Amino acid sequence: MASVLEHFIVFEGLDGAGTTTQMQLLAEACDQRSIPCHATFEPTDKPIGRIVRSALRKEIVITPLALAMLYAADREDHLHNPVYGLVGDLQAGKLVISDRYLYSSLAYQSVETDFETIERLNQFPSPEYIFFIDTPVDECLRRIKGRGNAEELFERHEFLEKVKQNYERIFSSLPQEVKLIRIDGLLSKEEIARQIQEILFTE
Repeated sequence: MASVLEHFIVFEGLDGAGTTTQMQLLAEACDQRSIPCHATFEPTDKPIGRIVRSALRKEIVITPLALAMLYAADREDHLHNPVYGLVGDLQAGKLVISDRYLYSSLAYQSVETDFETIERLNQFPSPEYIFFIDTPVDECLRRIKGRGNAEELFERHEFLEKVKQNYERIFSSLPQEVKLIRIDGLLSKEEIARQIQEILFTE
């Protein structure tokens, strides 16, 4: 990986782990402390990200490798776009909080595409912090089902188990400068948020 971006915080976890909730709660905590921040997510809601979301909703059919390339293109734009890029926000002194980043691509897309290929597509800077909401697969599936998701649970279980194994592979070789914090995803969302804020706002 390339350099580490200071003040860049990423939430990672399986589907249903609660990454979006924690991104939102951290952004609210920053607002309460008058800390300038930019809360964001991947895939983005920008032009390339919208194509990715169309593919995820199966509105368009593309190959797994093409999807991986689109994710990487969306990430490049997310970081470096001259109007809304995250690097510009970081240079302006903002804390940037992202619901998912390149680790989601490595964990999810390498289930169907060669890991090394996905890794080559994602030579992007590392964040300063990764908060991994470590939630059991069965609990994630229960939450996903609660949203009304009609996917086949058995297939989903097998897929998420592979994703979890991929996360472990990724985390075993992170740059030393990256702070990886695992948090028990079975804790209440309030307790998870408290632990995150204790780490970030007391260091």
